[in-house]
Amino acid sequence: MDILSLDFLSALITIVFIDLILAGDNAIVIGLAARKLPKDQQKKAVIWGTVGAVGIRAIATVLVVYLLNIPWLMLAGGILLLWIAYKLLVDNEEHGNITAGNTLWQSVRTIIIADAAMGLDNVIAVAGAAHGSVPLVLLGLIISIPIVVWGSTLFIKLINKLPWIVYVGSGVLAYTAAKMITHEMKLEEFFNSNPAFEWSFMILIVIVIIVAGLWKNSSRSRAAGMEKSRETH
Repeated sequence: MDILSLDFLSALITIVFIDLILAGDNAIVIGLAARKLPKDQQKKAVIWGTVGAVGIRAIATVLVVYLLNIPWLMLAGGILLLWIAYKLLVDNEEHGNITAGNTLWQSVRTIIIADAAMGLDNVIAVAGAAHGSVPLVLLGLIISIPIVVWGSTLFIKLINKLPWIVYVGSGVLAYTAAKMITHEMKLEEFFNSNPAFEWSFMILIVIVIIVAGLWKNSSRSRAAGMEKSRETH
């Protein structure tokens, strides 16, 4: 992929956006792991923990980029990423099991281990968006470091004020997943011979994921409202 091409630039923007929309978990993990440290050590824990986590994530993403060249793995990765896009909309997972470290290096270790365990979504999404370009993966991850360190906590506040941003992010993930499926080497010839069908398929996938998330969240809200009404009566 030519670095100066529109395809490279659009893929890079997609990767940075994916890093940003999925950075909320990183910010929560970092904050929880470093919360017991003195103020002067918290910044060091954030920086070193993030650098270590991003380093491991870069290696994992590059490996996944090569693995996606194996037949049917691009399809499997796309389906898994669709599930991740849906979970982004409906998951209310708590992070209370993240243990705060009492020393700087305990906190750094906690951040790296927790991020590695939780980073599968990011790895698959970035590898899929990169379409086999290792330089693109590395450049996107380098750009994501300051995003995770300084921008993710601000982004959480922004999402709380503008919840629709999560739906935009989920739509981007769903689009990336659909593109991975259409670029599966065993299916690529079929989709390439039917460009209209390919675009219709990708648009349909995005709509299905967002509508499914909206339906699940509205059902949950109605159930919570009914439960609250029963408690007051």
